[in-house]
Amino acid sequence: MMRFALIALSLTALAACNSEITSEIYDGEFGNSTMNNTQIQSGDISAQMALTSRFASEVPDTITFAFNSAVLDGAAQATLRRQADWIRQFPEVRFAVYGHTDLVGSNGYNQALGLRRAKAVVAFFASQGISRSRLEALVSYGKTQPVVLTDQPEQRNRRTVTQVSGFVNRHPSLLNGKYAAVIFREYVEGAVPPHPESDAIQTELNPGQ
Repeated sequence: MMRFALIALSLTALAACNSEITSEIYDGEFGNSTMNNTQIQSGDISAQMALTSRFASEVPDTITFAFNSAVLDGAAQATLRRQADWIRQFPEVRFAVYGHTDLVGSNGYNQALGLRRAKAVVAFFASQGISRSRLEALVSYGKTQPVVLTDQPEQRNRRTVTQVSGFVNRHPSLLNGKYAAVIFREYVEGAVPPHPESDAIQTELNPGQ
């Protein structure tokens, strides 16, 4: 009888241990790791975020504008050339350009001004040999997302931001699920020969050279 009692006690203790272990391990998210891995491998998540982070860390993603202007000055063009060099080396990737303004003026006017700025950037990319088909629909946030909260003219608010927005549909290198190869491809700054327009502008800036 004692033997059966010990066996029953052991089984009860084992059941209690299993219950405690299960309550610590199971958090109601069983299968999420498998689901996330599948989504990552299929490019549904993380791939775009990884490339967005890379783009912002390797080239400046923002340019600024003069007050009430959508004209690209020399500094803006220099930054956009660096962006264009990066974009050309990742032909599988799509981009979006977001236009912003400062808080001076009406909502409607600033919405249109932000769009003109975004269009100016897209036109510049096209002049650098980048297909417009790789650029998502242009977006203007107008004055709704200021960097500096002031109702006075502020250059840091008058900007466009270029961001990775996704992947080119049915691009050959993505059909086999090679998102990792795209994300970790080496970007070599200056590997792409400068656009002829660069030489013309440099001559204008330094006519004696």
